[in-house]
Amino acid sequence: MKAKVALVDDDRNVLTSVSEALENEGYTVTTYSDGEEALAGMAADPVDVAVLDIKMPKMDGMELLRQIRKKSNLPVIFLTTKNEEIDELIGLQMGADDYITQPASNRLLIQRINALVRRIKLLNETTDLEETSLQMRRGSLLIDEAKHSCTWKDQPVTLTVTEFLILSSLANHPGHVRSRDQLLDAAFDGENYVSDRTIDSHIKRIRRKFVMLDKTFSSIQTLYGIGYKYNEDS
Repeated sequence: MKAKVALVDDDRNVLTSVSEALENEGYTVTTYSDGEEALAGMAADPVDVAVLDIKMPKMDGMELLRQIRKKSNLPVIFLTTKNEEIDELIGLQMGADDYITQPASNRLLIQRINALVRRIKLLNETTDLEETSLQMRRGSLLIDEAKHSCTWKDQPVTLTVTEFLILSSLANHPGHVRSRDQLLDAAFDGENYVSDRTIDSHIKRIRRKFVMLDKTFSSIQTLYGIGYKYNEDS
């Protein structure tokens, strides 16, 4: 049985189109038109993933996420028309798992939800990790591609799904340059609305998260005008 998804947006057209797409994939969807209604509804009827708009009446998406994080680690994706980097950074710093800016296809959102649900399922399983995980080590970096998780020098690094896909693409080709187009394909599966500048923003956040753990982190190299390269640390 597919997971339960809460979809929170004050735009009825978005609620209708996205909920239909998710239901066609087998998800059970509950829709809410504002943050207050969603907070009360999810408390009474818990879900597996929440998809939130930011700008809503009564309680916006940022405040809703803040309230959710007081009690739960519920996976949250922001789906919004706001595309200023500061909004994205605030949302991710507050504990959102991913951030998708419209216009985005429902297919991309479904892929992100599928990845989060898969990660939750694997993290909750008690079977032998060696049997359920596909792990890749690159020096101090350990990537678990099944769980969409990674560690650096044995310390967990919390990445969004998008960030994980970009890092995994780089680490899968150590010492080789990956163009922005190749990283876009890895992270967004060929979605043509995404600017290659999006990759630069994600790389910046990935680096920042690793530097917070290790100030000497320098494994992701920028080759200006070409792309990025992952260099294994010794």
